Amino acid sequence: MSTTDKASPEAPHESTDSASAEAAEASAEAAAGAQLSTAPLEDAPGGPVGIGVFGWARWFWRQLTSMRVALLLLFMLSLASIPGSLIPQNQVDLMKVAAWKREHASWVGVAEKLQLFDVYSSVWFSAIYLLLFISLIGCILPRSWQFVGQLRGRPPAAPRRLDRMPAYTTWRTDRSPDEVLSYARTLLGGHRFRTEAGRGSVSAEKGYLREAGNLLFHVALIVMLIAFAWGQYFKSEGGKLVLRGQGFSNTLTQYDDFKSGTLFDSDDLPPFSFTLDKFDATFERTGPQKGTPREFKAYVTFTNGAHGSPQKREIQVNKPLEVDGSKVYLLGHGYAPVISVTDPAGKVIFKDAVPMLPQDANLTSTGAVKVTDGYKDKDGKATQLGFAAMFVPTFAGAGEGTMFSQFPELDAPALALNAWHGSLGVDSGLPQNVYQLDTSKMEQFKTEDGKPLAKRMLPGQSMELPGGQGTVTFEGIERWATFSVTQQPGSGLALGGAAAAIAGLAGSLFIQRRRIWVRAVAGEDGVTVVEMAGLGRSESAKLPEELSALSGALHEQAPTAEPVPTPIPTPPAHERAEDEGERA
Repeated sequence: MSTTDKASPEAPHESTDSASAEAAEASAEAAAGAQLSTAPLEDAPGGPVGIGVFGWARWFWRQLTSMRVALLLLFMLSLASIPGSLIPQNQVDLMKVAAWKREHASWVGVAEKLQLFDVYSSVWFSAIYLLLFISLIGCILPRSWQFVGQLRGRPPAAPRRLDRMPAYTTWRTDRSPDEVLSYARTLLGGHRFRTEAGRGSVSAEKGYLREAGNLLFHVALIVMLIAFAWGQYFKSEGGKLVLRGQGFSNTLTQYDDFKSGTLFDSDDLPPFSFTLDKFDATFERTGPQKGTPREFKAYVTFTNGAHGSPQKREIQVNKPLEVDGSKVYLLGHGYAPVISVTDPAGKVIFKDAVPMLPQDANLTSTGAVKVTDGYKDKDGKATQLGFAAMFVPTFAGAGEGTMFSQFPELDAPALALNAWHGSLGVDSGLPQNVYQLDTSKMEQFKTEDGKPLAKRMLPGQSMELPGGQGTVTFEGIERWATFSVTQQPGSGLALGGAAAAIAGLAGSLFIQRRRIWVRAVAGEDGVTVVEMAGLGRSESAKLPEELSALSGALHEQAPTAEPVPTPIPTPPAHERAEDEGERA
């Protein structure tokens, strides 16, 4: 009874010790696997926050800076940009916007209220953009601080039960524990593990660049957002059609069309000019790719600044001319028939190269010749003339089909004109398309038999206006080229951000954060017991493979101990005597 009585009061104490040991073991294992990532830790529950202003603000901030909300906002931003690619934008092409409004008159009111013609500067797009920007910053700052703490920290101590780790191995060796641990630390350090010696163990950690890549990816997203905003606010882009022999000066008045960001200042345009000396275009002549462009090249005389010396330069497709942060791109080319118009008195009142707009790959082109001043009819009345034109660089010939070009080179050029007189509408103050003729206030010239006046001409031929009212002559052909002058201040930053994002994403995907522990202790028989275990952030076949390679290298330094032979017990003397008697 005395033994039982002594034992009974000690039972709760033993249970308490066991529970404490289990809790300590669980705590050690939790510490071993902690901080393998920089994901923000949830705040420990400390009581209700409340529903006051501070509580709601804290809740909203937590939601906004969570990674799932950042991804949701990024997805919403991509969806929000879709209308900008489907519906014409005011900052890109006002004429396309006007045409869209005419074709979809019933949707104009809704589209204007939703700011669908100015998507990228709309309130809702800007709200998503700013929320995403704030969310990424709020998400990255605490993760960066945690990552800095991890870089300054040391690998955690080895858990008591290494055999519970995903990758584990053990063996016995004749080497002393100190020798084994020294070998292990040298081996792990040679494999670029950060090591930390403990009591009877070595802790090692590797793969910090995984979290660095993760943070780099998110920082790169912020950089790309900044670059996008910078480019949108300070960008400029203008187009100019230049005839051969004519020039361009980089001022607002010289552009055919120009659009810019909200904060752009025209004084930021770099001062330069150039003259188009020659334009060369070559096309495939034979085979299934007949007519395919092979080379476009513009030869220009370039002058940088008001007092710069002229320089000969070449501009090709995808090889722009770069000037002080601006780039001059070669976009397209076409033909400009040289047309002259004389009045009834034989006076030349118009002579110019009129650019035609290509309609197909073979450069079948349409345009309009507008004579706004200087013409008086046979009665002396001032009026305006207009000619709807179609030009083909290679005409198949009369009776060989419609007026469509057979090849983009000037093999057989032809020009077809329809003649009109009246008001061109250029004095109304409304913008007009230079390639189209507004005949709403005009009357078409008629021949003697009452048919509309129209004629197809070859270079050098003329068309007589009825009643001796003048002559139109197809004098020759010039070439033109279109250039785009762009200034994108954030493009370099965006490119750097994109490259950093790819590098960060690759690092976060292909680098694995893992820990290795080595324990060496002397067994009861004096032989050292070696244990090795590994733990990674995520399950991967590479961790057991790496642990196998490391344990193999360590095993070469601390090989398995030879088994001690078990002695055969000697039987007692009386048993030996009995055995001898039986044999006798």
